[in-house]
Amino acid sequence: MTIIVTGAAGFIGSNIVKALNERGITDIVAVDNLTRGEKFKNLAECEIAHYLDKHEFIRQVREHVLPFDEIEAVFHDGACSDTMEHNGLYMMENNYQYSLDLLDWCQDERIPFLYASSAAVYGKGEIFREERELEKPLNVYGYSKFLFDQVVRRRMAAGLTAQVAGFRYFNVYGPHEQHKDRMASVAFHHFNQYRTQGYVNLFGENDGYGKGEQMRDFVSVEDVVKVNLFFLDNPDKSGIFNLGTGRSQPFNDLAAATVNACRVAEGEAAMSLQELVKEELIRYIPFPDALKGKYQSFTQADISRLREAGYQDAFFDVDEGVSRYVHWLLQNHDE
Repeated sequence: MTIIVTGAAGFIGSNIVKALNERGITDIVAVDNLTRGEKFKNLAECEIAHYLDKHEFIRQVREHVLPFDEIEAVFHDGACSDTMEHNGLYMMENNYQYSLDLLDWCQDERIPFLYASSAAVYGKGEIFREERELEKPLNVYGYSKFLFDQVVRRRMAAGLTAQVAGFRYFNVYGPHEQHKDRMASVAFHHFNQYRTQGYVNLFGENDGYGKGEQMRDFVSVEDVVKVNLFFLDNPDKSGIFNLGTGRSQPFNDLAAATVNACRVAEGEAAMSLQELVKEELIRYIPFPDALKGKYQSFTQADISRLREAGYQDAFFDVDEGVSRYVHWLLQNHDE
C-alpha cells in the first residue's frame, strides 16, 4: 500500500515521512518542490519509494494518470506557509486550487485525505474553536486555508466517499524547519540567537500584555505527527480539528526553556526567568510599530473536537518539548 506525502521535504511533511519509516513503512511517494535544493536534507535519512515534483504530481492527479495502485492515504502538507506573501494569485493557486483538485481526486478514488489547515483562519480572534463565525483571516495565506476548509465542510455535509481530516496547526516547532528562514518557529530563532549572541530578545509591553507575556499555543511537531498518524489509523474519523496543545504559554516560558536547555547542555545550571532577565540572558525590545494592530497576542486551541474524535494522548508542554528540540538542534546544528 502506497502513502503519498506532499510537502515531504518540508517541516511537517518530512517528520511524517520519518514517523512512517519508524513504523516500517517505506512505500512512500514524496512530493515537493526542490527549487530550494537544500530542503533535500530533511529527507536524506528517510526511506521513500519515489520522488515527484509537485507540478508533475498535480498534472498527473488532474489527468487521473498517477501510476500507483492501492494508495492507502494522502498526507497533504505541501503549501506556501509564508503569512507575509502578498501575491494572492500565487497563494490561491498553490494553496487553494491545488488542494481542491487533490481532494476531488481522493474522493473519486476513495482515498483518505489528511491535510494541513492553519490557525491563521481565526485572525485576531480570541476564541479558537472550529466554528464559521469565529473565522476571520487577516491575510491571503489565512484566507486560502479558510476557503478550502469551507469547501471541505460542504463536502462533509453532502457525504464523503473516504476520510477527510483537516488540522489547524497552531505554533508548531521542532526538527527540520531550518529551511523556513524567518517563518521558522520562535524556538528555532531563540536557539540561534542564544548561540550567536549569548542572549534572546523578546518583545516588550503591548496590547495589555507585559514584557514577554504575549501568549501562544506552542505545539511540538512530535505531537503534530502523532495526531496525523492517529487519523491514518482511524479512517472512519473525518472533520476539521484544531491541532495545538490546548494550553497557552507566554513567550517568556519559551525563551527560558530554550536558554536553559542550552545551558544544561553546556554543563551549567538552569535558571529562573527572573535570574535569566537579571543576567541579561533574556532581554526585551520595544514592540515594533509595524506590528501594532496586526499581531496575535494570544492563541489557545480549543481541542474539544480532537478529544471527542478519540485522541487522548498528552501533549508536550513548552519546557519538555523545547528541551527535546534543543537537544536535537545541538546534535544537528551543522546541517
